Amino acid sequence: MRMVSAAALTLIALCAGSAGAEDLKAFKVTIDGKAIDIDAGESTHVTLPDGRQVEVKLDKNDFATFSGGSFSFNHPSGISVTKSDLGENITQYLMASALGTIVVVQEYGEMNPVSLNQLMLQEMTKESVQAGAALTQQPTTRKLADGKELTGITAEVKTRTDTAYFEIVGYGRADQGLLFITRVAGEDAATEKPLIDKFWQSLKLKM
Repeated sequence: MRMVSAAALTLIALCAGSAGAEDLKAFKVTIDGKAIDIDAGESTHVTLPDGRQVEVKLDKNDFATFSGGSFSFNHPSGISVTKSDLGENITQYLMASALGTIVVVQEYGEMNPVSLNQLMLQEMTKESVQAGAALTQQPTTRKLADGKELTGITAEVKTRTDTAYFEIVGYGRADQGLLFITRVAGEDAATEKPLIDKFWQSLKLKM
């Protein structure tokens, strides 16, 4: 059983309906005015105006870069990042893997959110703690590649059968800032480590 507080994060999965009689390709490539439907990993032949035939292949990169207003990071190209307006000049960006690992970036336009890490941890873990889970935490500092330091807390929420690990760190100025939250289940920690590591290694702040 995964321990995620519904009050803290709600993940809505939108599934596409069943395909019709004719499968639709995910991408369209236009060469010299001629549009060709193609899927990632597929190749097709195109006849050029001079009569030559060339092979066109579409491949997906392993990673893509996502940019918010004041930050950017790399993520697996197969995982999308969703954006939500939380009001009060706060924007949230959510990346969730198939195993339930979560990376959240909250962008604050009118305040420094660094002091909110404890409140965020309480919101994300309160249902588990109320159900009897043990919560342990400690202060942490994370240094980015450009030298900027993020401060906050790491925490472990443990029941008899499950463990979840959280990291909540922030960076800000007087009237703006960023809050970063990661959550991974203990059973998935080794598998999901590359995803979390890539996020932190590639994270760049524009403030």
